[in-house]
Amino acid sequence: MAITVIIHIANEDAVVGEIDDLPSPTDVSILVKNPRKRDGKDLHYLDGDVTTVLWPWNRITFIEVITSKAEEEVIGFVRE
Repeated sequence: MAITVIIHIANEDAVVGEIDDLPSPTDVSILVKNPRKRDGKDLHYLDGDVTTVLWPWNRITFIEVITSKAEEEVIGFVRE
C-alpha cells in the first residue's frame, strides 16, 4: 500500500509523492513514486516520462505523512 507524503526539499518547493514504506533510520535516500507539485503539476526539473525519483537525505528538510480518510475513521477519539 502506497503512503502519500509531502517532501520538503532544501531550497525547493515541496513535492508530493507516494512511497512504499516509511524510511528507516539507516536509509541514506528515499524512493518517491509519482513526484509532483502540491497542485498536481509536473516538476519543471524532471523529464515528463519520469515516474520514480531517488532523493538523498541530505537534500530533505522533513517529510509530512498524509493519512487517508479511512484511517481517520478507524482511529478516532473514544470520547467526543
